[in-house]
Amino acid sequence: MTLACIEHVNLTVENPDQLAALFCELFNWEVRWSGPSKDSGYTVHVGTDKRYMALYSHPNLMTAKPNHFRQGAVNHIGLVVNNGDSMEQTILAKGYETMSHNDYGVCKSFYFMADSSLEIEIVCYKT
Repeated sequence: MTLACIEHVNLTVENPDQLAALFCELFNWEVRWSGPSKDSGYTVHVGTDKRYMALYSHPNLMTAKPNHFRQGAVNHIGLVVNNGDSMEQTILAKGYETMSHNDYGVCKSFYFMADSSLEIEIVCYKT
């Protein structure tokens, strides 16, 4: 059987450069590429040398809050960090609101809106 892993995710966002800068600062990622893309849009690839997010925007972008009832929509992206408390303090210091704090036994998590329509879950596994 072939094992698959996610190489990238392509997301439509309001401001790819601003979001990429936030991800670089929070997660020590790098911008791998940026430039013109499909249908007169603009994309920034941000992540590591092996995995990344393609942050796409279009001049005719329509924004909406996340919709857990829309088929095919991304509800949120979960990112694993080593220190959830420290990450939350950094996110709060940048002016973002955190919400929906959960303790699942093996891990703790919380959420924040990194973009008007992109919810990020920060997950920290207990050791």
